[in-house]
Amino acid sequence: MPPTTPYAGKFSSYSNNNNHPQPHSPYRNGGGPKPVKESIYHDCYSPTENPYDIPQPQSSYRSSSVSSATAKEHHYHTSCLVSENPYSSPQPHSPRQNPTSCPGRTFRHSSSSSEPSCRSNSVTAKGRFYGHTITASYGEMCYHDNSLVSASLEALIQHLVPTVDYYPDRSYVFTFLLSSRLFLHPFELMTRVCHLCVEQQRSGDILLDKIRFREVAPKLVQLLTEWTETFPYDFRDERMMRCLKDMTHHVARGDEYSWRAMQQMTQRLIKRLSALGQYEEAVAALNTAAMERPASLKTKQASGQRSDVMSVCDDPFILAQQLTHIELDRLSFIGPEEFIQTFAMKDPLENHKGFFRKRKTSNLEAYVNWFNRLSYLVATEICMPVKKKHRARIIEFFIDVAQECFNIGNFNSLMAIITGMNMSPVARLKKTWSKVNTDKFEILEHQMDPSSNFSNYRTALRGATQRSEMAHSSQEKIVIPFFSLLIKDIYFLNEGCASRLSNGHINFEKLWELAKQVSEFLVWRQVICPFDRDRRILQYLVTTPVFSEDELHLASYESEGPENNMEKDSRRSLRSSLLHRENRS
Repeated sequence: MPPTTPYAGKFSSYSNNNNHPQPHSPYRNGGGPKPVKESIYHDCYSPTENPYDIPQPQSSYRSSSVSSATAKEHHYHTSCLVSENPYSSPQPHSPRQNPTSCPGRTFRHSSSSSEPSCRSNSVTAKGRFYGHTITASYGEMCYHDNSLVSASLEALIQHLVPTVDYYPDRSYVFTFLLSSRLFLHPFELMTRVCHLCVEQQRSGDILLDKIRFREVAPKLVQLLTEWTETFPYDFRDERMMRCLKDMTHHVARGDEYSWRAMQQMTQRLIKRLSALGQYEEAVAALNTAAMERPASLKTKQASGQRSDVMSVCDDPFILAQQLTHIELDRLSFIGPEEFIQTFAMKDPLENHKGFFRKRKTSNLEAYVNWFNRLSYLVATEICMPVKKKHRARIIEFFIDVAQECFNIGNFNSLMAIITGMNMSPVARLKKTWSKVNTDKFEILEHQMDPSSNFSNYRTALRGATQRSEMAHSSQEKIVIPFFSLLIKDIYFLNEGCASRLSNGHINFEKLWELAKQVSEFLVWRQVICPFDRDRRILQYLVTTPVFSEDELHLASYESEGPENNMEKDSRRSLRSSLLHRENRS
């Protein structure tokens, strides 16, 4: 019989990895205030709402017997639960132990005590021994050292379908639901899984079919629950909702308990999608407000009419806390599938009209836009003041804010601040920088140095992750990665490894690795921000207008005049261009 999925029994919460020494990092110790549920988006959604909030029924492995009495049950365990959630199911984890590698490959090993599983006894196993490793194939599924490494798409879909005495390993469910969209649309996958689950119970005897479906219904409900809780945004597609509704009616004919579970699952799904819609509307409204460019931004002479960041908040630690609120709020609405759908094939029917039709990566894109906005906000705040000493004071303030972000574990805001301070309109202000003590800034730049593939940052991120795993307070749990680099890592993993092998099989080692990267993000995103909210500061950060790139250059030239003929020509051109745009508007 074929072995289990490779991480059965090993998919526990992230534990401290003693193979890597703890890197030194000046993280702030101690607890923080209790978490607050209030949102900067005027209570239109709850940042603490978690898509993994349902009790998990027991599951069992495949065997050739139909009797559930002889099935060996496998219980899911987790130590990473959301305390405020009454359902709090285990969340998907990544295979951190024995990680796969597409380039420079090392194969996974499962524990020697793992139970084998298969769909039927008719499957013939072929095995080869290489030293201490075993390569085996079972039908259209290939394993290496008890780990699934490749299979045909049909075999993978069949492996996802529950039966009376089998439920797929949870790591497999998460991995395949996440990455299957590289090969087929979620709607097509759901249709085929539901059809197979129903058809497998047909025997030609109506009464027997009803009994058999009643036995498998709880497993089907469990699978759909994992799907709706982990990938709820798939169900913004009205075809998915129709399919879910059809299965609810089908389950209702056989098992009242499962029907009630389906009803509750659908209610939670609709609530989650409603919160997402409200969040997206709130972000759009905030972006519209930020795009309004009052006259005070048009000229530097009128800049005195505009508040600056230090008049709103002069404490670097408090500003770093509020930035962390925004980061965690926006992270919480990014669906894990958005990372994969960035590379997924275009859906030929995605232009169909429907209530649930939305851009598939809109929340991921909104988060990247937030990073860009924060960078431009920092540059605007520095270039706006007329006096040199005021500009120097703003620079020193943002250096302190960046240091506090590093201490908190908020690497995304840290990098956005560094990026803003390194923009050419800010970097050219030599007289201003001469008044600034740059020692701390140089240390922070070193931490985020892109050389050696951001090796310094990656060491600090490992330190923050280890601190989070052993956290004694909510503040210590915070890990907010440099998001653009996370996307880049996933992109190059996808581009650097073939999705299909020469025999037509799907490269499941690649899918395991994608799941590992994305599931780490899911752990980070569920943290509840422990800091008190300051609505005035939050409103300023997300709505105050910022300079465009041309306006930044012009403001920089007005702060410190052009140093050569090229800069003089640039200033003249910018003045003419901006005046022309203003007259047209």
